[in-house]
Amino acid sequence: MKKVVWMGSSRADLIAFPPDARREGGFQLDKAQRGEDPVHWKPMPTIGEGVREIRIRIAVGAFRVIYLASRPDGIYVLHCFQKKTQKTNRQDLALAEKRFRSIPRLHEVKT
Repeated sequence: MKKVVWMGSSRADLIAFPPDARREGGFQLDKAQRGEDPVHWKPMPTIGEGVREIRIRIAVGAFRVIYLASRPDGIYVLHCFQKKTQKTNRQDLALAEKRFRSIPRLHEVKT
């Protein structure tokens, strides 16, 4: 099972989700750690190659977990947030992209 690498405030942001969304986000990340696809996801190539978005919908709203699982050294959780409009807020996309760019390149990773 791959380890989870929390980028920036992503862990605290996921913990701040309502209990049902937090539980679902954790369950779906666990699937990704095991090499499985989350139930509701979509690719996010505008952020970076291999980046995906877990889509969570509960009674109080929509929540997203943006992550990268294609690296051998772990699952990088880039950003967790509540989606409040039909289109994803540009600030949320920019933050995820910034965190993606800060991940060390494969040749820089020490094993």
